[in-house]
Amino acid sequence: MQRVMIIGPCGAGKSTVSHQLADKLGVPLVHMDQLNWQPGWVDAGNHRLGGLLAVEVAKERWLIEGNYGSTLPMRLDRADTVVYLDYPLPLCLWRLMKRIITSYGRTRPDMAEGCPERFDAKFLLYVMGWNRGPRQRTEQSLRGHEHKVVRLKSPRSLAEWLATVNS
Repeated sequence: MQRVMIIGPCGAGKSTVSHQLADKLGVPLVHMDQLNWQPGWVDAGNHRLGGLLAVEVAKERWLIEGNYGSTLPMRLDRADTVVYLDYPLPLCLWRLMKRIITSYGRTRPDMAEGCPERFDAKFLLYVMGWNRGPRQRTEQSLRGHEHKVVRLKSPRSLAEWLATVNS
């Protein structure tokens, strides 16, 4: 595994897993949120994000964590492995609420500087609608790349898979 993507619903634990796997593989870690967000939760916009991501994707080795559906094709074309945390939505929502409560007002290590954790009702509604929209678009993007996808349905299946990954 030299070029790895980690995708899945918000709250699945993509950032946590990305640190573990990047360390294990010895590959540079890129967080999509750090590429996209500027201080004060200012969205970089698709053009700027695409340019920043193109630089990262062109590299020989990387682990890129995050969804950002419009950028999936660019990453999928170069990725050799896609780790899809396809967890149940109630678990993801629970984890997301826990993250908001425990990190509120602080900028997480996987987030752009100047973007502290906050409660955002619009974002929560987006996550609640994962199965009706984002999941379907993600599945569509993955068509033709199934041979690269490691689909994990639970934290236990993730732990078992991680135990098989050699550095």
